[in-house]
Order: sequence, then structure tokens, then C-alpha cells
Amino acid sequence: MNSRWWVYQKSRFPIFAHGPMVIIFCSSVMLFSSLQQGEMPDLVRVVGAAISTIVLFFQLRVADEHKDFEADSRYRPHRPVPSGLVSLAELARLAFLGALIQLWIAVSIDVGLLPILVVVWLYIGLMTKEFFVPNWLKRTPSMYLVSHMMVMPIIAFYVSAFDWLCACREMPVGLGWLLLLSFGLGLVLELGRKIKLPEAERVGVETYSALWGSGTSIFLWLASVAIAVLAYGKSVSFIAAGASYLVVGIAVLFLALAVALFFRANERSSVTAKLIEPGSGVVAMLLYLGLGPLQAMLA
Repeated sequence: MNSRWWVYQKSRFPIFAHGPMVIIFCSSVMLFSSLQQGEMPDLVRVVGAAISTIVLFFQLRVADEHKDFEADSRYRPHRPVPSGLVSLAELARLAFLGALIQLWIAVSIDVGLLPILVVVWLYIGLMTKEFFVPNWLKRTPSMYLVSHMMVMPIIAFYVSAFDWLCACREMPVGLGWLLLLSFGLGLVLELGRKIKLPEAERVGVETYSALWGSGTSIFLWLASVAIAVLAYGKSVSFIAAGASYLVVGIAVLFLALAVALFFRANERSSVTAKLIEPGSGVVAMLLYLGLGPLQAMLA
């Protein structure tokens, strides 16, 4: 298929990679709420949350395209936007259409979702403007990372509201731990995406391995996994009896440690170069599956 939009999605927003993760993420977050009531989440609300969330991630991609256009034009002219395959105006129109879809979903399911959705939109807008302190954030990449990953717990809160708010219940107990889990996994995915081998670094392409060195970057990646596993262990205690589900967290820790050690021991291997990013995806997938979907399947 040679459609320019098909080429764009393959390069910048691979729907078949993001889609399953979004479905698992939404199911996990909503199950965290509903399982505390001994119920299963309403399928219509799960679908509505998943569609709205995939649009949110697309809007984040569009925000990045606008924010990075100057650097992309200079250092990465082969990408779809600077090469002229698609335009920023076209992407903006699609993002606006997505907002109308999100608006319709929120109004159709529960108008109480609208204020939370607006907060998410506002935060994405602030991210696009680099919180109006772009130079400071550029000088302090740790704050850039944290400020941008804060969008993950905000999105998780919005998704969780599709269950408890729409069912007229109070917020689930331990929701803070679930939000910390989403923040930790956001760090894992973002760091994993930007840790490269020395020979894979490119001029004008900012990576954490280039900023901090591969050793520090891998340590921070492992620390993020540890934060996510801690939050997972605390979260799962609110919806599952017994410690059997903690096996998932322990397995994830060992997996992450193995990936990190292999990366450090084989930094010149072409296989190693492709390990961290998919490993990050596996970590996120396992923890989200273990939090709610696993309990629902085994119930």
C-alpha cells in the first residue's frame, strides 16, 4: 500500500504497534477500578476510552511534529513532514477532527468526562509550547523528561474516569499508585526509545545516551523499571488476593536487569542496538497485563 498516509503511519505513528498497547492500557486502568467493585467494566466505555486514548497519542505525535519541525527540517529531512509527504496543516486538521471525535465520545458516555479531557488537551498544549520555557528545558533534560512524561498519569486518570465516574462511584482506592505506574512506564518507554549505541547516534538527534552516556542512561532506565514495579506491586494489592501476581513484577525486574546487563556487555553488537526499545515495550505490556487483565482472565 503506497498511500502517503499509510507511509506516514508506518514511519511516525504505527497503529498496529500502538493499538494493542492502548487497548491493554485502557483495559488495565479500567479494570483497576471495576474489579474493586467485583465487576467487569462496561464494554462500550472500554471501546470509547480506547478510541479517545489512541487519538490522544496521535495528538501528541502531531504536537511533536510541530515542536520539532525546525530540527527535523535541518537534521532529518527524510521524515514525512519535512520531506513534504504530509504537511503540518494537514496533521493539525486531523488532530482537530480527532478532538471532535473525543468530544462526541465524552458527551455520549458521560458529560462529566469533558473537564478531564480539557485538562489533558491543555497539558498537551503546554507540552507543544515547551511550557513556555524551552531554553531552560533544553538545558535541563531531566526536567524535560519528567515534565513531558507527566502526561501519562493525566491520561490514565482520564481513562479511569470512564469506569468510576461514569458508574457514579468514588475514585478507586489506591488510584495514586496506578498513576505512578503509568508515569514510571512512561519513563521506561521514553528512555528506552532514546538509548542508542555510540555508532547509532546522529547529529541533531537528541538521545539520553548522548546526553548522559550509556551507563547513566541504562541506570535511569532500570530505576524507572523499579519505580514501575513498585507501583505495580502496590496497585495489584488492591484488586488481587495473595502474592501470586507479584511474580509478574519480579519477572519484569529480572528481564529488565538481563536486558541492561546484555546491553552494557555488548555495546558494539547490532543485536544490542535493537534490544532496549522492544524490551521497554515488553516491560510495559507485562505490567499492564498483570495489573487487571490477568485477574479478569483467571477469575
